[in-house]
Amino acid sequence: MTRKIVPTLLAAALMAGVGLAPAYAQTPDRAPPQNAMKLSEIVAKVEQREGFRYIDDIEWDDGAYEVTYYTTDKAKVEIRFDSVTGEPK
Repeated sequence: MTRKIVPTLLAAALMAGVGLAPAYAQTPDRAPPQNAMKLSEIVAKVEQREGFRYIDDIEWDDGAYEVTYYTTDKAKVEIRFDSVTGEPK
Protein backbone atom coordinates (compact mmCIF):
# COMPACT_ATOMS: atom_id res chain seq x y z
CA MET A 1 0.00 0.00 0.00
CA THR A 2 2.77 2.45 0.95
CA ARG A 3 4.61 1.77 -2.33
CA LYS A 4 1.65 3.10 -4.32
CA ILE A 5 1.11 6.22 -2.20
CA VAL A 6 4.67 7.62 -2.40
CA PRO A 7 4.87 7.84 -6.21
CA THR A 8 1.39 9.35 -6.33
CA LEU A 9 2.30 12.02 -3.77
CA LEU A 10 5.56 12.73 -5.56
CA ALA A 11 3.77 13.14 -8.90
CA ALA A 12 1.18 15.45 -7.33
CA ALA A 13 3.87 17.63 -5.76
CA LEU A 14 5.75 17.84 -9.05
CA MET A 15 2.63 18.86 -10.97
CA ALA A 16 1.81 21.54 -8.40
CA GLY A 17 5.30 23.01 -8.77
CA VAL A 18 5.13 22.96 -12.55
CA GLY A 19 1.77 24.68 -12.46
CA LEU A 20 3.15 27.58 -10.41
CA ALA A 21 6.27 28.17 -12.52
CA PRO A 22 4.60 30.21 -15.30
CA ALA A 23 2.89 32.50 -12.77
CA TYR A 24 6.20 33.19 -11.04
CA ALA A 25 7.96 33.91 -14.33
CA GLN A 26 5.35 36.53 -15.24
CA THR A 27 5.61 38.54 -12.03
CA PRO A 28 5.96 42.14 -13.28
CA ASP A 29 8.19 43.39 -10.42
CA ARG A 30 10.95 40.99 -11.51
CA ALA A 31 11.39 42.63 -14.90
CA PRO A 32 13.38 45.79 -15.69
CA PRO A 33 11.22 48.90 -16.17
CA GLN A 34 9.96 49.85 -19.63
CA ASN A 35 12.50 52.71 -19.89
CA ALA A 36 15.49 50.56 -18.90
CA MET A 37 18.62 50.53 -21.01
CA LYS A 38 19.17 47.45 -23.12
CA LEU A 39 21.37 44.87 -21.43
CA SER A 40 23.69 44.99 -24.46
CA GLU A 41 24.34 48.69 -23.70
CA ILE A 42 25.27 47.85 -20.11
CA VAL A 43 27.59 45.10 -21.34
CA ALA A 44 29.23 47.57 -23.76
CA LYS A 45 29.87 49.97 -20.83
CA VAL A 46 31.53 47.17 -18.85
CA GLU A 47 33.64 46.07 -21.81
CA GLN A 48 34.98 49.64 -22.16
CA ARG A 49 36.23 49.79 -18.56
CA GLU A 50 39.99 49.92 -18.13
CA GLY A 51 41.61 46.50 -17.70
CA PHE A 52 38.45 44.62 -18.68
CA ARG A 53 39.03 40.95 -19.55
CA TYR A 54 35.69 39.08 -19.44
CA ILE A 55 32.22 39.06 -17.87
CA ASP A 56 31.53 36.21 -15.50
CA ASP A 57 27.93 36.87 -14.44
CA ILE A 58 25.02 39.29 -14.94
CA GLU A 59 21.94 39.33 -12.71
CA TRP A 60 18.85 41.50 -12.37
CA ASP A 61 18.22 42.29 -8.70
CA ASP A 62 16.42 45.08 -6.82
CA GLY A 63 16.10 47.35 -9.83
CA ALA A 64 19.70 47.10 -10.97
CA TYR A 65 21.90 45.02 -13.22
CA GLU A 66 24.61 43.32 -11.14
CA VAL A 67 27.66 42.56 -13.26
CA THR A 68 30.64 40.50 -12.17
CA TYR A 69 33.69 40.71 -14.38
CA TYR A 70 37.42 40.09 -14.27
CA THR A 71 40.26 42.37 -15.24
CA THR A 72 43.47 41.59 -17.09
CA ASP A 73 45.28 41.36 -13.73
CA LYS A 74 42.72 38.73 -12.61
CA ALA A 75 40.89 41.02 -10.17
CA LYS A 76 37.20 40.23 -9.63
CA VAL A 77 34.94 43.29 -9.94
CA GLU A 78 31.29 43.35 -8.88
CA ILE A 79 29.33 46.43 -9.87
CA ARG A 80 25.65 47.45 -9.89
CA PHE A 81 24.28 49.57 -12.72
CA ASP A 82 21.13 51.68 -12.60
CA SER A 83 18.84 50.12 -15.17
CA VAL A 84 17.59 53.43 -16.56
CA THR A 85 20.70 55.63 -16.57
CA GLY A 86 23.29 52.89 -16.98
CA GLU A 87 25.41 54.58 -14.32
CA PRO A 88 27.14 52.61 -11.55
CA LYS A 89 25.25 52.69 -8.23
